[in-house]
Amino acid sequence: MAEEQPAQIPPTQEPAAEGAEAKGPSKSELKKRAKEAEKAKKAAEKAAKQAELEAQKAAADVDFATEFYGKAPLNQSQSRTGRPRVQIASLNPNMDGETVLLRARVQTSRAQGNKMVFLNLRQRIDSVQALLTVTPEKVSKQMVKWTAGLQDESIVLVEGVVKKSPEIIKSATVGDVELHISQIHLVAGLESRLPFTVEDAARPETEIETNDEVQYKRVLLDTRLNNRIVDLRTQTNQAVFKLQHGISYFFREYLESKGFIEIHSPKLQGAATESGASVFKVGYFKGNAFLAQSPQLAKQMAIAADFERVYEIGPVFRAEDSNTHRHLTEFIGLDLEMVIEEHYHEVMELIDSLLKHVFKGLKEQYAKEIQAVNRQFPAEEFKWLDETLRLTFKQAVDILVEDGVDRSSLDDINTENEKRLGRLVKAKYDTDYFIVDKFPMELRPFYTMPDPEDPTVSNSYDFFMRGEEILSGAQRIHDPTLLAEKMRSKGVDPASMPAYLDAFKMGCPPHGGGGIGLERVLMLFLKLNNVRRASLFPRDPKRLEP
Repeated sequence: MAEEQPAQIPPTQEPAAEGAEAKGPSKSELKKRAKEAEKAKKAAEKAAKQAELEAQKAAADVDFATEFYGKAPLNQSQSRTGRPRVQIASLNPNMDGETVLLRARVQTSRAQGNKMVFLNLRQRIDSVQALLTVTPEKVSKQMVKWTAGLQDESIVLVEGVVKKSPEIIKSATVGDVELHISQIHLVAGLESRLPFTVEDAARPETEIETNDEVQYKRVLLDTRLNNRIVDLRTQTNQAVFKLQHGISYFFREYLESKGFIEIHSPKLQGAATESGASVFKVGYFKGNAFLAQSPQLAKQMAIAADFERVYEIGPVFRAEDSNTHRHLTEFIGLDLEMVIEEHYHEVMELIDSLLKHVFKGLKEQYAKEIQAVNRQFPAEEFKWLDETLRLTFKQAVDILVEDGVDRSSLDDINTENEKRLGRLVKAKYDTDYFIVDKFPMELRPFYTMPDPEDPTVSNSYDFFMRGEEILSGAQRIHDPTLLAEKMRSKGVDPASMPAYLDAFKMGCPPHGGGGIGLERVLMLFLKLNNVRRASLFPRDPKRLEP
């Protein structure tokens, strides 16, 4: 039997020698594995970061400040919290750190990115800068975005902390503090587009004409008057009509201190009180009536009834087709009438003192408002003398003739010559205010008393500001026979005014007075150049709206 041979083992399957170690992964395998591990780590980090970002975004999308901003509920007087509100004018550095509540208009807004917005808040002639910035606790990005989207002229209720400003903020009238807003709610928004911005309406004409870098919009007077509500919001107009109030206040204050009482006369009359050509006729049941051109007749009848000293502040109507810078078809008359003891200059002197009381009161108590108007309408300060300049009509004519005016053209001093006289007086006497006395009889109404020595001259006077007449006054005829004679000479039938004549037939003391145009005084004191700027809603031959 053949001997068995041992089996042959292939070299690749040769068993490892006893005690030898098994071989590990190759270098390339290890490198591959490391790369895969690094890739997995980065993917995990990226996923974690993405998850964190998504979590942050989700958290940011949650608006935590919803109760601190938005549209306020419609105010139907649901409740009263009693919480005090402040005026912008009262804010000052001593209030640094105080939390205040106020209602104002958004004059302008300016966003700084998505985390901050600046507002200029306005109340009448006062404004303050306010700031809203994102904070972790109370102010969200959504709150800032909503606030930045508020339209100019929106009305807002704002709560904020007063902070002393490190430097004066020139864009606000209250420039030494600013308001850091914590809550803001919309009280009233806009439902239509503004016809012009309040900022454009308040811009000085000189700034529009001289600025070559920026082209500003000029807001014409007609555009302003057609959109008077917006125009009246300017700080200039707020100041103008506060000054108008001041004139009425000082007028009333002075006269009451002199024993005058206020009366209210009817504005519907049975006959014209001045020239028939300038009267408005209205239907009155089965007949006609006239709108009062002045309270003249009523004032005189009050004197005949022993009231002795009366005044009235009320509307006056003139149907004059005058499209000038100083005429209105309806204006506010400041009228007064008083008994004369010896001479009509008693009246003239009292009116003079009255007007100087008004001028002084405006200058001393309304300096802030005058300054606000002057920013838009620069003007020389209105000047008057302690001892008012008085000229006779003849002296006024002589001054004009000396300056080259033809004497034959000066039977009446027209508007052009009034202004010329004003310039000559200012140059010679350094005053914007003066009186012209003793006008020709032919230039005055039928009830004016003639001079005792020269019947062609009257006991009458006009007062002037900046070369324009602001008041006409005179001694009135209190004798019924002379009054009827003068009525007929002026083309007025005494039989058409029986009640008026009867007042004098019952006995009436000597008296005189005058009538002042409120808007004209205001226009000339501020040098606004157009009486319509001094009338809240002016009426002229071409305007009955708004």
